[in-house]
Amino acid sequence: ADIPVIPDLEEVQEEELAMQLAAPPSAQVNRVMTYHDLDKDLMKYAAFQTLDGEVDLKLLTKVLAPEHELREDDVSWDWDHLFTEVSSELVSEWDLGQSERED
Repeated sequence: ADIPVIPDLEEVQEEELAMQLAAPPSAQVNRVMTYHDLDKDLMKYAAFQTLDGEVDLKLLTKVLAPEHELREDDVSWDWDHLFTEVSSELVSEWDLGQSERED
């Protein structure tokens, strides 16, 4: 009762295209330099010691803070607590200013 049907070439090609997956895009990932690498490069290359060939950055590089002084622990903020803290500091500064004006 079932008569086999020979599929058309166009139908077969459409099915093959539907089953193919596109190749994922390739993205070049550049390595992010660490603070240590940046510090070494800063002292190593003369190009980093001047800006536009005119501004001397040597004095600035001598007083830059090291990485371990800049690191801070992650602290979560609670909006209500932070707002209360800042507003109370502002009120206390305002009260102190008012008392100094009265004196």
